Amino acid sequence: MAENGDTHDNYQRSNSFKDSDKYVRTRSGTYVRRDSDSYSRKDSSMPEFRSALKSRLQKSKDELPQGLMREVLETYKPNLLTRRRRLIEDFVRDLMLNNDHIHVMEQQMRDAIKMGLKKENHENASVKCFPTYVKELPNGKEQGKFLSLDLGGTNFRVIFMELTKDKEFMMDSKIYAIPHSVMIGPGVELFDHIADCLAMFVLDRKIQDETLPLGFTFSFPLQQEGLNKATLVKWTKGFNCAGVEGEDVVGLLQEALERRGDVKIEVCAILNDTTGCLMSCAWRDNRCRIGLILGTGTNACYLEDIKNIETLNPEDFPGQEHMVINTEWGAFGDKGELNFIKTKWDENVDEMSVNPGKQIYEKMISGMYMGELIRQVLVDLMKDDLIFVGADREQLLERGSFFTRYASEIESDPVGEYTRCRQALEELGMDPDEVSDDDCSALRYVCEAVSRRASMMASAGITALLKKMDYKDVVIAIDGS
Repeated sequence: MAENGDTHDNYQRSNSFKDSDKYVRTRSGTYVRRDSDSYSRKDSSMPEFRSALKSRLQKSKDELPQGLMREVLETYKPNLLTRRRRLIEDFVRDLMLNNDHIHVMEQQMRDAIKMGLKKENHENASVKCFPTYVKELPNGKEQGKFLSLDLGGTNFRVIFMELTKDKEFMMDSKIYAIPHSVMIGPGVELFDHIADCLAMFVLDRKIQDETLPLGFTFSFPLQQEGLNKATLVKWTKGFNCAGVEGEDVVGLLQEALERRGDVKIEVCAILNDTTGCLMSCAWRDNRCRIGLILGTGTNACYLEDIKNIETLNPEDFPGQEHMVINTEWGAFGDKGELNFIKTKWDENVDEMSVNPGKQIYEKMISGMYMGELIRQVLVDLMKDDLIFVGADREQLLERGSFFTRYASEIESDPVGEYTRCRQALEELGMDPDEVSDDDCSALRYVCEAVSRRASMMASAGITALLKKMDYKDVVIAIDGS
């Protein structure tokens, strides 16, 4: 990495980017423009707690007595729980999963995947397993200039990239917001907004005279009919734009670009974010066979034998052995598969969502819903005066007020310290001085219970894919926020 103030590094580049010295090489080997959103994201708001925790642990260790007394103190672990804390732990016991739960869930996920691959059962399957028409994974020799559009949440990203023959990857990107009114308005408005931002990006980079192929990452359930033709099955993640479900989203974007008429962009491929994640990792590591998204929503894709995909005619793909399958596993549980571990808080979150009864697995583990799930638990604890007694709790009673990022920040505090926890509570309108350490400890316990359950459920899904594929050595590409 270049030093501060230096615009050069020690790597020679073979790319054709203008002003290539403005790019800096990241640890992954990717070249990113210094003033792009991709480079600035290295200073993310996610707290860096590992080094602080390490130094605190070392300090505590150094302050301990030496010799035999030190050994005694290191092995002594007090187990003093207040009555209130015991009640809280008992209150959230339904969020605790064991190995039997995970085993049953993994088997049911495998059965749901097999059902989605069968022609006669596909319509009624909760895990649809859509073919992506991506028949080969990258070999690392690809090169050229490309545009990429990544749409899958309240923001979308436009990327201009170049792959070189020396396996260098240079990237320039910008993130654009999608107003809530556009997320739930007419579909034409959404695609016009995307086209406007695309044109703005291209004109700003002065590449409007080049005809650039665009890969469209569309992170919603798709029924693909070809590499550049796909219809939206249903909206998720809070989107509900009219006139898009059942329509070809590539055609809608191309029409919006043509309405502008000032840029030369051809949408040559559409894929789910999981497929994009898998392809980008496979470009560097040919053992990669699974793409996993754990962020605003959740989904996974994997490499399947064409002979097992009964929704396709194998004769249409002579000489081809494999195809990437987009599982759309966020809908797992829609047929009741997860009822045996679903809690009343999960049901409340589902009932208040824009798509009740759908995407159950996603609502139990993904970032869009985890904060609200924690808030539901806290509200019930407050009703019984088990937490935040005497503090201003009004804002916490408002739906959606507890952001998922609060859970990350609270769990990142070193054990026994509650600095970030109190900062989060202050944002929720509470006076930090009115919140006790016991309250902070209980809040952390609830956050950990929800996030631990989510991680165990995600691992059950991954295990199902690994057993389904039965490869000896598999690398999993993971992305998310």
